[in-house]
Amino acid sequence: MYKLRGHHILCLLGYRGMGYSKEYVENMTQLHQLLRANPQTTVLLVEGPDHLCDKYPNSGEYHCQNSNIYKRDQTILEKLGLRIGEILTWKDIEERVSDHILPTDIGVICESCSWRSYGVCEEGVQRMKDGIGLLEIK
Repeated sequence: MYKLRGHHILCLLGYRGMGYSKEYVENMTQLHQLLRANPQTTVLLVEGPDHLCDKYPNSGEYHCQNSNIYKRDQTILEKLGLRIGEILTWKDIEERVSDHILPTDIGVICESCSWRSYGVCEEGVQRMKDGIGLLEIK
């Protein structure tokens, strides 16, 4: 079972093999590809640092403890109708995204995210709506 915080749900949808460091990218790619290959993988929704935060580089302010990130986590979980402490499959999460999030929501929910300008999260949400699932990372 993997621990995920709210905003990382959307980050995984938009993930395209880029990240903060080599170790972060390797960790995220591994989880992303596992969820893609096995959508029945269980996920525990957590408050604060999760499996992906484990490899966030130690380069000053610890992004994973930023109060704005906690607010974004909560906003996303509320939008999906989910709560901290819930355990569900990645497939269930994909279905929640498809049912409750629009690609245009990313501009509001993730307004201050530095990755938003790439447009990949909107594409990821649309993939869920189209029933395609996560993009293969090569």
